Amino acid sequence: MTDERTDNEKRLLESAIRGEASAFGLLYDKYQPRLFRFIFLKVSQREEAEDLTHQVFLSAWQNIETFQDQGFPLSSWLYKIARNKVIDYYRTRKNITSIDDAPDEILVLSTDSGQGELETKMDIETVYKALQKLPSDYQEIILMRFVEGLSPKEVSEITGKNHGAVRVLQFRALRQLKKVLENNE
Repeated sequence: MTDERTDNEKRLLESAIRGEASAFGLLYDKYQPRLFRFIFLKVSQREEAEDLTHQVFLSAWQNIETFQDQGFPLSSWLYKIARNKVIDYYRTRKNITSIDDAPDEILVLSTDSGQGELETKMDIETVYKALQKLPSDYQEIILMRFVEGLSPKEVSEITGKNHGAVRVLQFRALRQLKKVLENNE
């Protein structure tokens, strides 16, 4: 089934490279929620995240013909564009963090009871606030690996760091996050 999905994605990508907007639209539909979540967790403001997500896909559409299959999924290329847009965002703007702006679908995992849902939301908010206290490269690694579920190989491709450096960075980021969470208790 995975091969079927990758074959379908390859066909869509080839069509998009030929300029077929409908094929790119299907790729957009597939990746937009994930990229929005990644960007939102980096910039903490819904409107800014929406704008940056739009910029990512606009840039991808304008440069789709330059995409070269190097054995990584299209998502790696899109995350790399998203990462660069977030870096540019922080170069030009002041960081304002507000957990109150977080859409519920990002912060709340579904649970069976209202009590469990509230506890889950509080736990996620605690982790999110702790994550904001980490250096940006630690935040990025944690988001890509554990929120977006990207493989170390994909993270390596996106960040331009070798596989070993990604593993070390991930270890340090998790250790630092644990310290921050322990200090907040």
